[in-house]
Amino acid sequence: MESNLLERTVADVLSEALSTVDDELFVVNPTTETIDELVSVMDGDGPTVRLLATEDVLKSVMDDFLVASRAADHVEADRLEIRTYEEPTNTLLVTDSTVVSVVRADGRVAGLTTDDEAFIESAYDRFSEAWDDAEAFNLRTPALSRVESTLRDGLGEPTADDFESVLASLETARGNGEGLDEVTISLLVAAKNEDLLYDISKWGEDVGIASKATFSRTKSRMEEMGLIDTEKVPIDVGRPRLRLKLGDDRLRDADAGQLASIAQSMLAA
Repeated sequence: MESNLLERTVADVLSEALSTVDDELFVVNPTTETIDELVSVMDGDGPTVRLLATEDVLKSVMDDFLVASRAADHVEADRLEIRTYEEPTNTLLVTDSTVVSVVRADGRVAGLTTDDEAFIESAYDRFSEAWDDAEAFNLRTPALSRVESTLRDGLGEPTADDFESVLASLETARGNGEGLDEVTISLLVAAKNEDLLYDISKWGEDVGIASKATFSRTKSRMEEMGLIDTEKVPIDVGRPRLRLKLGDDRLRDADAGQLASIAQSMLAA
């Protein structure tokens, strides 16, 4: 980036930085919004992004399954590395040839650059050393591509397609008690397709979304709230298994894109 970028979105500033860097890009002290936008604009052709952020910010933004699972995709593809950094500074984009400060004012965003070579060298050295000293952030969320492919293999095309459609309809997927998180979404689409609780919970535990116990507890809560029903399915040996079904006509009549908004309104009520 050779000149300032004014009156752009955060995504625009990040996209410009990613498109002009070949090797590595330090993203230092970003906000949750900046990390969200960064994950959304990264692709396979850009530099390796080395993200230095406070642990609180990382925990907050990665509580959103949509952000965390996409970030995990980038990590698995060696496009993104994440470490914790607690020193106060502006939000910076740093390479060995440029430093950009991301500034917000009056609802607008600017990327302010400098051509001072001594300052750029000093900043690059500082954050290279900080990177070497920083602790890696443990991103526990599985990669979205792996989640979707294993769901398709394990429970079939209709369930996987509905899962992707529900995610596409959401701006955030957090387990905050009122919204939909990855476990709630998985159970909803499984109920829509009348899958077995055993199958969806085993898949969820195997892929790293949550334990079978978490799926069982969430199922019970959703059943109490009328979102899903269950029916017993006899098996040859052992206790009957539970088939999941949608528990409300509004949900039964909804397509996958509408499922999330109706479920959210029921949870909020």
